Amino acid sequence: MSWNELERLVEEAEADGVIRRALRHCRSRAELILASRRLGYRITRVELQRAWMLHCREEGLPGVESGSSQPRALGKVGQPDPPGASLVPLPGAVGG
Repeated sequence: MSWNELERLVEEAEADGVIRRALRHCRSRAELILASRRLGYRITRVELQRAWMLHCREEGLPGVESGSSQPRALGKVGQPDPPGASLVPLPGAVGG
């Protein structure tokens, strides 16, 4: 299940500097998914979007437009992110 994989990725990245460094170099969600898969995690774009929406709701952030299930800052996998878009914070991730 990819949601479990995403949670496992977050937990292991918080504990392992090598994984953290590999993911820190990602500049788009597509790169983040690809790097995660290369590290052996089976995460999907859908689960990453779900995690972003959950994070926005929990933090009270304006990342999800009213009446829409699509996060504003998320582009499609394989397409460049819009200028100024930041990477999606992983659930439970600590800043830094």
